[in-house]
Amino acid sequence: MKKKICALLLLCVVSASAFSQAYPSKPIRLIVPFPPGGSNDIVGRTFATQLGERLGQSVVVDNRGGAGGTIGTEMAAKAPADGYTLLLISVAHAFNQSMYKKLPYDADKAFVPVAILGTGPVALTVHPSLPVNSVAELIALARQKPGQLNLASAGIGSFQHLSGELFKLHAKVFMLHIPYRGGGPAMADTIAGQTQVMLASFIQVIPHVKSGKLRLLGTSGAKRNPLFPDVPTIGETLPGYEATNWWGIVAPTGTPQPIIDRLHKELNAILSSQETQKRLESEGAEAVRMSPAEFGRFITAETQKWAKVVREAGISAE
Repeated sequence: MKKKICALLLLCVVSASAFSQAYPSKPIRLIVPFPPGGSNDIVGRTFATQLGERLGQSVVVDNRGGAGGTIGTEMAAKAPADGYTLLLISVAHAFNQSMYKKLPYDADKAFVPVAILGTGPVALTVHPSLPVNSVAELIALARQKPGQLNLASAGIGSFQHLSGELFKLHAKVFMLHIPYRGGGPAMADTIAGQTQVMLASFIQVIPHVKSGKLRLLGTSGAKRNPLFPDVPTIGETLPGYEATNWWGIVAPTGTPQPIIDRLHKELNAILSSQETQKRLESEGAEAVRMSPAEFGRFITAETQKWAKVVREAGISAE
């Protein structure tokens, strides 16, 4: 009996090894659960191109936007666990578990982590007409005029929205949240002065800060951003405040471990390339490396962190 069990185990190991050596034998689909043009799409395409080159098979980006990323995520959850369907996730993956009362998938059980790719903060900006030049001055003004300052975002449940709510909770201020259908319209109204405050991605704010159309008060990361080294982090005024977007790749649960290992190895190699680092830096982001297990624990921690924000702010996507 023991010999049969040993033989079976050996067969499984050999089969998995042979499978991973043959992988990939056809194109791989990378589902990006958001429309083209945003940071998720940019990061996804950056890595898809280089991953395809390293694997010898094309990695095709499949944009499946809608419902805060849950539509594309559901597609990935139901895909075969054979390594030919991957999913790009971001911090929205952590939001959705608490914002939606019922998801069509179990985020904790449907996926296995492959690799985190990078993190990126947002920039706290205000219209130049607002008489503030620092995070502390903004907090003081918001306390002086509760509900009179408008905080724009890309929509309910967006990273801009959640990072703004976290700011309000830490600062103990009330600003009126104005959700838009995307970051573009939100930014346009902030520049026009219709809204006064916005936490937006660096790629959006850089030209408007340089032109003087927006005033940059702080950044949401744990350390100062190299694009604006003289601008303090929000956490320097509000200790403990940190809100960073992040991107990573997961696979359907059941994907063979040798394939997960291969993908993790290749993605880490891509993270080391100058092309990738320059691309991320242009977004105000930076490359990050974690083992799959570390990435899994990171996702869990982020989910718990943002669940508290969603609960305390009373946010619901439905």
